[in-house]
Amino acid sequence: MEQQVSHDLLKRIDSPGDLRELPVSLLPEVCSELRDMIIDELSRNPGHLGSNLGSIELTVAVHYVFNTPYDRIVWDVGHQAYSHKILTGRRDRFCTNRKLNGLCPFPSPAESEYDTFTCGHASNSISAALGMAVAAAGKGEDDRHVVAVIGDGSMSGGLAFEGLNNVSSIPNNLLIILNDNNMAIDRSVGGMKQYLLNLHTSEGYNRFRNLLSRKLYNWGVLNEERRKSLIRFNNSLKSMLMQQQNIFEGLNIRYFGIVDGHDVGALVRVLKEIKDMKGPKLLHVHTRKGKGYGPAEESATVWHAPGLFDKETGERIVKDTEGQPPLFQEVFGNTLLELARQNDKIVGVTPAMPTGCSMNILMKEMPGRAFDVGIAEGHAVTFSGGMAKEGLLPFCNIYSSFMQRAYDNVIHDVAIQKLNVVLCLDRAGLVGEDGPTHHGVFDLAYLRPVPNLTIASPYDEHELRKLMYTAQLPGKGPFVIRYPKGRGVLVDWECPLEKIEVGRGRKMKDGTDLAVITLGPVGNDAARALARAEQDTGLSVAHYDLRFLKPLDQDMLHEIGRNFKRIVTVEDGVLMGGMGSAVLEFMSDNGYAPNVKRLGIPDCFVQHGTVQELRKICGIDETGIYNAIIQMLDQ
Repeated sequence: MEQQVSHDLLKRIDSPGDLRELPVSLLPEVCSELRDMIIDELSRNPGHLGSNLGSIELTVAVHYVFNTPYDRIVWDVGHQAYSHKILTGRRDRFCTNRKLNGLCPFPSPAESEYDTFTCGHASNSISAALGMAVAAAGKGEDDRHVVAVIGDGSMSGGLAFEGLNNVSSIPNNLLIILNDNNMAIDRSVGGMKQYLLNLHTSEGYNRFRNLLSRKLYNWGVLNEERRKSLIRFNNSLKSMLMQQQNIFEGLNIRYFGIVDGHDVGALVRVLKEIKDMKGPKLLHVHTRKGKGYGPAEESATVWHAPGLFDKETGERIVKDTEGQPPLFQEVFGNTLLELARQNDKIVGVTPAMPTGCSMNILMKEMPGRAFDVGIAEGHAVTFSGGMAKEGLLPFCNIYSSFMQRAYDNVIHDVAIQKLNVVLCLDRAGLVGEDGPTHHGVFDLAYLRPVPNLTIASPYDEHELRKLMYTAQLPGKGPFVIRYPKGRGVLVDWECPLEKIEVGRGRKMKDGTDLAVITLGPVGNDAARALARAEQDTGLSVAHYDLRFLKPLDQDMLHEIGRNFKRIVTVEDGVLMGGMGSAVLEFMSDNGYAPNVKRLGIPDCFVQHGTVQELRKICGIDETGIYNAIIQMLDQ
């Protein structure tokens, strides 16, 4: 029989104020109950497990020491904030986490006053928290503390370094907590990872230094300018003696650590000691992803978001996929390896997502030709551009929502020079439970205006393989291929690698009464919908797979413009500026005036839920497309 956990202490905590009423001696028990609750709930309702188990003690300590929500806590990424949600009045609703109309997957100011800033994309916490700290000082709120909690590889992001640079140059009292677990989703990479592993500073030394500086201030000997000069001199002296440069103190940011991130008592003690220190500070905390649950500790990448599992045995409950189509990412990964075997110029690039995008397949067989650059999307694109300039052929795989962070790099470092970089946008379209920060619905609209780009989306797995083959042929220039999260439609997904004529769509079905134009895998839903509509009405519906958003198949669109007065466009992207807009522009520019019904993502941020639930809400599931076709046929 499954053991029932009482959660007696958690039941008494409806806010951090209740937590602060407890003696420090009971905090380990609070952490234990939080760990039990998260494991229990996520075994039934999947979410981010490993990162949340690793941050429990840190979360408890932060809320215990700081006067939240008056004091501001800014979480980076936010997939480690389940304990935060439970402690801040959402314990009884935690069972709705990531479900339609339930708790948001990441901290959201729209959900709680304790959620101070939007989370979801890495590396923004330092910049946002610095802005809050400066604002507090400007309003005379000298008693308001601001804390940025950053970890899970986010320190490798360029925005984090931009924030650190500014922290060192603007008067502020910001506290940065570096939750160092040596992980992003896969293992962290790069020099910063190794640096953090080797960094050590004496806690006793920092206590003595703080005491001395307070006395010097009280005696009138020390002012702000002298303090900075002393810090610079002291840091130089310490670096010489230790034969190690501290990058944070090199930026005039006081450094404390390394502290055991699973000793809640020690965390409370250190946070109390440093919370009121003037000037920017960084507390380096070492944690273990998956802490307290054996399977998650042993395989942190797998247990980052493991899906359903048996919490007693640690066995993941994996659905039988025998006879089902593969994931699009798996087709990408296997096809990339196949192409790399044939073309020695091909290399792979991904920002911290080798497993998520299946580039680990290439990494395993050809480790010297695949590069995980860490959470650094802009760098990934420009790095790819540099390799392309020297004759290599990079396949740069970035989730669609994260490619937003590299927009200028695409324009400035790839498109202007017409470099042959293949930008593979995984997780394009609605992605489901991760919600608005992760939906890849903007890429068609934001990439369409960029000159020199080819933009394509495959109808199915065969088309994905052919587009990948086409993109690596000589002279193709910057080539964008977008495809969704989840499975395709073809069990027999392997096919010969054949060239597709760039800018050439396909007529999937003849018809006379209405034309349906689709782009990408959503065309499969449209095909089923129009078949139903024909059966129910007796009318004839044509179906065109546009294939390329750029360049458009002008011959095909002229054919549609001449022969149809009613058109339905369907896309898994925003309506404003997307494929439907491109069709309308073409019709207007060429003197056609059909009645066009555009289906896609409306002008709002779509919340979280299953992909099917969200597609239904947006009217781009089979039923929504069917209803639109019927309405157009009735006109």
